[in-house]
Amino acid sequence: MSYPVLATAAQLIRVGDIVGAEAALASLVETDGDQALVVALDEFPAKDLLAVLRDFDSSRESVVNLLVSPAQFARAIVLERRYGDSHERLHGMINAVVFRIGSDPGEFIEAIGDLEDGCDVLADYLAERSESVEHFFQTGSFDFFADADESTDDLTDEERLDALSDQDLNRASLSHSEVDDHDWMELTWTLRYQHPEIFRDVLLILRARARAEEAAVAAPESPAAGRPPADPDEESAL
Repeated sequence: MSYPVLATAAQLIRVGDIVGAEAALASLVETDGDQALVVALDEFPAKDLLAVLRDFDSSRESVVNLLVSPAQFARAIVLERRYGDSHERLHGMINAVVFRIGSDPGEFIEAIGDLEDGCDVLADYLAERSESVEHFFQTGSFDFFADADESTDDLTDEERLDALSDQDLNRASLSHSEVDDHDWMELTWTLRYQHPEIFRDVLLILRARARAEEAAVAAPESPAAGRPPADPDEESAL
């Protein structure tokens, strides 16, 4: 690593001192400026960056959260998806970074969606809101009691999915200010209207997961389930 502070931060992470590691990284900003840390983080292993991001969220700000680039964050958050065990932590990290002050959420969404497993990360983030995401796709509204958008009533589901990339058909019925929650609604709105191809992939992942869950629940119990194995020496009753 060409920046000594990175080696220091990595060593602190190895011994579990995440706060110390974040402080070491922040010291680079104090001595060389914001851009120096942005450049340095390109050399910082994604797993070490993830360790810092995991320990800070919107309630506990970090200079790393404020300066990490979309590409750097995307690499780290995909690792969280593969090895993390907490939806709450994933949700907190995405909200803290993607919706930080002055950011362009679309840049982060695009960077995440471009990576292998990136759409799965976004699906994980929206997993608890899958019904609302489906409703938003069908109606253009998050309100289950609102009047549905009738402009695509004559389209099949496949045609609706294809229409996501048609700016004339896929026009927002909700303004950005109506969904500006720095949370799942804003991310879903941004996906649909600014990154329709990624939104389509995320929606299909959520649907596939829902079908798999339904199939698992509906699967009949095996007739032999709970029955002890037959004794090969036992005489037939016939």
